[in-house]
Amino acid sequence: MPKILITGTSGFIGKALGVSLAQKHEVIGLSRQPTDVEGITTIQGDFSRPDELHKLDAHSDIDVLVHLAAVTGGCSEEDGLRVNVLGTHHLLRYLIDRGVQKFVLASSIAAVGMQSLRFRPLQLPMPDEHPCLDRDGYGFSKYMMEEVTRYLARQNDMLDFINLRLASIVPDDRVVTPRTAGPLTEWAMGSISLMRLRDTVRCLTLAVEAPHKAGVRIMNAVGAQANVAGTVPELLHSWYGQDADQINFAHYEQPGHERDAVYDISYIGSELGFVPEIAF
Repeated sequence: MPKILITGTSGFIGKALGVSLAQKHEVIGLSRQPTDVEGITTIQGDFSRPDELHKLDAHSDIDVLVHLAAVTGGCSEEDGLRVNVLGTHHLLRYLIDRGVQKFVLASSIAAVGMQSLRFRPLQLPMPDEHPCLDRDGYGFSKYMMEEVTRYLARQNDMLDFINLRLASIVPDDRVVTPRTAGPLTEWAMGSISLMRLRDTVRCLTLAVEAPHKAGVRIMNAVGAQANVAGTVPELLHSWYGQDADQINFAHYEQPGHERDAVYDISYIGSELGFVPEIAF
């Protein structure tokens, strides 16, 4: 039975994932905040501080890392780079040196830079490796975290890295209001690219339990439909004005696809078998 380390078990995703995985796996949780999660061993510690990683020394037989802990959107550029990039490098290096070969990391749809008012997608639906056009630091830190995994994979061709560009995750019982045409706001793409918690836990579980595959994979993980009241082209034309004329909306002009997600999720479906089940 694989032993799984989850960072960020004080967060609502980490807690839910820990409880779910503990039904079939041995799970350790690492979090800066004191945390009590049913069925798992919890350790209080900051993954971004190399000295605190030694709290994991007693657990030398970890098989898989699920890295959820991070500083999130709105963080400073300095904190994003220090924690999400350098801190993640410390964590991965520590585990690789102890024989861990499989890593599931929570990247973000913000890695493309969608939080800026100046962001314009180069392609729709956005592919899994849409370039980083970030301007505020957070998305750049997540993109650079992905680059850290590429760097480490070049050093050791047995390592398996799955970077999941997660949507904005919402509780299963939260009522969500669809976006209607109107002025562009910061994080606009995040407001229409949502995924329910239950789907998120299932997605992460599929990544954890997938057969080992050496290399680096980057996958969009969002709900199947955009959280829009009308159609995606209507909303984006209201946001971007004349700039929207430069975007190819052919995908959304196909019958039945008018409200499809703005991030392409075909790869995660074929690679991990993940298809979002809960609609908005």
